[in-house]
Amino acid sequence: MDNTRDTGSCCKPDSKADTDQFIQMIGLDKNSPAPVIRETTSTLTFNDRFDHFLARWGVKRSGHKVKPGIYKLGTPNTDSPVFVSANYTLSFDALRSSLKNIDCYILVIDTKGINVWCAAGKGTFGTDEIVYRIRWSGLDKIVNHRNLILPQLGAPGVSAHEVKRRSGFKVEYGPVRAEDLPEYLRNYTATHDMRKIRFTFRDRLVLTPIEFIHVIKPTFIAAIILYLLSGPFAAILAIVTAFAGTVLFPVLLPYLPAHDLSIKGIVLGWLIALPFGIFHAANTNMPLWKEILVLMAMFLIVPAVTGYLALNFTGCTTYTSRTGVKKEIFRYVPYMALKAGIGMLCLIILGIIHLMEMI
Repeated sequence: MDNTRDTGSCCKPDSKADTDQFIQMIGLDKNSPAPVIRETTSTLTFNDRFDHFLARWGVKRSGHKVKPGIYKLGTPNTDSPVFVSANYTLSFDALRSSLKNIDCYILVIDTKGINVWCAAGKGTFGTDEIVYRIRWSGLDKIVNHRNLILPQLGAPGVSAHEVKRRSGFKVEYGPVRAEDLPEYLRNYTATHDMRKIRFTFRDRLVLTPIEFIHVIKPTFIAAIILYLLSGPFAAILAIVTAFAGTVLFPVLLPYLPAHDLSIKGIVLGWLIALPFGIFHAANTNMPLWKEILVLMAMFLIVPAVTGYLALNFTGCTTYTSRTGVKKEIFRYVPYMALKAGIGMLCLIILGIIHLMEMI
């Protein structure tokens, strides 16, 4: 790393007009005190882990934040490394807990409580915010060198040459996982394995609680309505469909055919609908044309729902790029809506016929 002090003005606005605009932007004046350098540790407390549990289950989804600014870990000096993190507690805690016995600074930027990977896609873990926080924190006065170590998954939102041009700080990308940082810091080189993105069974499993929580309320409302209209069979199918789309899908992700997550979800929906369809056909005595309408509704609605739920995981995985996500949305959402619409039409026809028979 380059530890030479840069005495130029690249960390400062270029003119008095820029200075006045910058001061107004960050809400400071000439008499304002310098931002506080907070202290942190690499030890995670019970409260930290409980916060992680709540975040995983979607409790107070936007409340898992740390304050943006400079944090010091251990007893850093002017030559200590500077890491950049999101202000999402899980991101910040993953970083600091991996830096045990390492004296350093952590520059926390405001990503609105969103993790690095998603914030990079949304633009909140981006060039402007990093440059802004460098200036706001007076980082050029805290360290002699001009190097920032960013998480690799933040790269899509950051223009390294723009950060260099506008702040004087060089961007270096560390490994994908914070746990590899101690090894990376030995010679500031990331191995091929450190650059490799792994999406293991455990990684996929931890995504399921928050996705399941999101669909619990509408699922139970739908289940109650279906129970009143069609009985327990339809209600159970609704619950199983939601469970499949939010829990089974990420677990089975590598094993489902196709590349696009939407198609994987649709295939899973077919697999879920098949045994229910066989069971229904074997245990009812309704006329054939009614049975066909029921099966059509089942094999249209269930895959449409699981496909849509699977689409939500495009923002949680590296299976798709930003352009890939857009492609899936524009290509498959209309198809899912059409399938669901035709399936609902089948149910409406059945409902109308049932009412007419009762009259």
